[in-house]
Amino acid sequence: MDLLPIGEIAKSAGIEEDFIEPYGRYKAKIDPAINKEFAEKKDGKLVLVTSITPTKAGEGKTTTAIALAEGMGKINQKAMLCLREPSLGPVFGLKGGATGGGLASIGPKDEINLHFTGDLHALTSSINLIAAVLDNSIYQGNELNIDPEHVVWTRAIDMNDRVLRNITVGIGKYNGIERKDHFVITVASEMMAILCLARDSKDFHERIKKIIVAYTYDNKPITVADLKVSNAVMKLMKEALKPNLVQTMEHNPVLVHGGPFANIAHGCNSIIATKLAMKLAPITITEAGFGADLGAEKFLDIACRDGNFKPSGAVVVATVKALKMHGGVAYEDLEKENVEALMCGVDNLKAHIENVKKFNIPIVVAINHFEFDTQSEIDALTQWCEKEGYTVSFLDGFLKGGEGTVDLAHKVVDMVNSDEGNYRPLYDLRSPIKEKISTIAKNIYGAKDVVYKDRANEQIKMYEDMGFCDSYVCIAKTPNSLSDNPKVLGVPKDFTVTVRSVNLSAGANFIIPLTGSVMTMPGLGKVPSAILMEDETVEY
Repeated sequence: MDLLPIGEIAKSAGIEEDFIEPYGRYKAKIDPAINKEFAEKKDGKLVLVTSITPTKAGEGKTTTAIALAEGMGKINQKAMLCLREPSLGPVFGLKGGATGGGLASIGPKDEINLHFTGDLHALTSSINLIAAVLDNSIYQGNELNIDPEHVVWTRAIDMNDRVLRNITVGIGKYNGIERKDHFVITVASEMMAILCLARDSKDFHERIKKIIVAYTYDNKPITVADLKVSNAVMKLMKEALKPNLVQTMEHNPVLVHGGPFANIAHGCNSIIATKLAMKLAPITITEAGFGADLGAEKFLDIACRDGNFKPSGAVVVATVKALKMHGGVAYEDLEKENVEALMCGVDNLKAHIENVKKFNIPIVVAINHFEFDTQSEIDALTQWCEKEGYTVSFLDGFLKGGEGTVDLAHKVVDMVNSDEGNYRPLYDLRSPIKEKISTIAKNIYGAKDVVYKDRANEQIKMYEDMGFCDSYVCIAKTPNSLSDNPKVLGVPKDFTVTVRSVNLSAGANFIIPLTGSVMTMPGLGKVPSAILMEDETVEY
C-alpha cells in the first residue's frame, strides 16, 4: 500500500500540525485540544453503514464504508470516515483483520490490525489493574466487606481463549482468596464500552468511577471509586482516549478509535472520534458491527442519544452471495447462479431495511459486488429494490476503489441533503427494563415473545431496586440470525427470545440481557487465522 506521511493526511482533513502526535510515519493521535478550535463550528451530517445478517459468504460492510469514503473523494465531496479498532481475537481467530479489502482498505494495515497505537493494550491493563486491586483488597483485610462470591468485575485479554471462560483464582496459600472467576475478551468489556460512549476524558473518568465491581455481604455495590483506583486507570488510559488518524488507499482521512463487539457491547466507534469527524467534514461515515439488528439498533438507540447525534441516513449493505445463503443455498454452492434462492433471501434484506426505517431515517441499499455474481442475479436484486421503492446502488469498491463507488457516493449525498429523515430512538429510556427488552425483541428481531430464566428475573428486580430503570438496554445476541438461535437464517418466524441472565454496566449506563448461547469470551476455530498465517512471508 502506497501511503502518504500522516502529516499530509492531517492537512487534507483540516487538522493543523500542532494537533497531531505521530506514531511512526503513517499514523497519529489527535490532541484533544483541537476540540476548542471547532467548538463553535456546526456539525456535519452523519451516515451509518450497516448490513444484513452476516453469513460465511461475507457482506463487506467495512469494505463498503471505506469504499464510500473513497467514492466521496472521487466526486470531490469532503468526508470523514470513522471506524472501530480491530481486536486480536477476530484477527487471529475466524474473521481476520478489520481494515477492509482490495482497493477499499485502510493502512498501515498490519499495524492497525495488531498493536496499532496501544489502545487495546491500555484497556486490557486498566481492566486487569482494577481486578488486581479488587482481589488485593479482599486479601488485605477486606475493609470494604466484599463478598468473594459476589465479585462481578472480571479480568480481560484481547484474544479468543475458551479455557479462560471458567477458572479458579487464588489457589494455594498466600495467593489470595480462592474463588471462581472468568475472563472476558477486552472488546466485550464495560471499559471498552465506556471508552466509546464517553464524551471526553472527564466524562470517561466519571463513568469509570461508577463501575460496579462487586457486592458486599449485605448486597451493597462496590465501585471503582470505592477501590480508589480511578486516577491510576486515567494514567493508563491517557493516550488511549485520543482518536487515531490513518488513511485509505486513496489517501482519504480515517479516524479509528475504540472497538466494542456488537453482539455483546454496543458495537460502535468512539463518540469522541465521531464528534471530531463531524466538525472536520460536512459528511461523516461511520459503521456499526454485525447486522442492523445489533450494531445499528445499538448505535441508534444508545450511541446517538449519548452523543447527541441525529443521523441523516443509513447505508444497508447486502451481497448476492449472502442473500442466496439466506435463501437456502449451501455455502459450497454459492458460486452457481440461483436467482430463485436470491429472491427468497431478500426477505432478510427487507427486514433490516424496515428495521432501520423504524428510527425514521432514510436508507440506501448498497449491493457489494463479489466475483461470481452473475448479471441476472444483479439485475434481479436491483429490480426488486426498485420495485420496493428502495434507493439502490451497485458498487465495486474491492476491485475499483473509489471509482467503483461513485454512484453510491452520489446517492448518499442526495440522501443526506433530502431532509427526509427526522431521527427518533426506538424506545423511551423511562420505560421498564422488560418493556425495553420486549420492544427490541419484537420490533427489531421479530420475536413473538421474550421469556426469562429465574436468575434473569432476580437480576432485573435487583437493578430496578438499585435505581437503574432508566438505563439503556444492550442485548447480547448471536449475530448470525435475527433470532437468538445462530442456525436460523433468513427471517425467523414465531420464535421466542430467552434471556438467561442480565448484567449491569453502570458506567456505560446499560443493562445487558444475555440471550441464547452468546458468550463474552469467544473460542478459536479448528484452523484459526493465526495458523493460516504460517504460509505468509515474514518481513524481518
